[in-house]
Amino acid sequence: MGASHYYVYILASKIGGTLYIGVTNDLIRRVAEHKSKLIESFTEKYDVARLVYFEQFDDPENAIKREKRLKKWNRAWKIRLIEQHNPNWDDLYHEIAGPP
Repeated sequence: MGASHYYVYILASKIGGTLYIGVTNDLIRRVAEHKSKLIESFTEKYDVARLVYFEQFDDPENAIKREKRLKKWNRAWKIRLIEQHNPNWDDLYHEIAGPP
């Protein structure tokens, strides 16, 4: 059995659009759930389904701490973080999930 990983991720509706920050132990599944819009939620209501940033952690405590910290950041800091790693706001989902 492999090591578990935990992820903090940021979704966006479009470049510079509405942002959503979450944490999960299965990034591919969780982003697919957001994209499918099967569950009524903030991301479904505001069409927030583009994976623009994520970080990986080895334990859930650090992932949750990071998620809470990022949620407290002001919008400009969040945008700067995204653009440092993903300047074009590309949807990173296909890079991690592979071809459809």
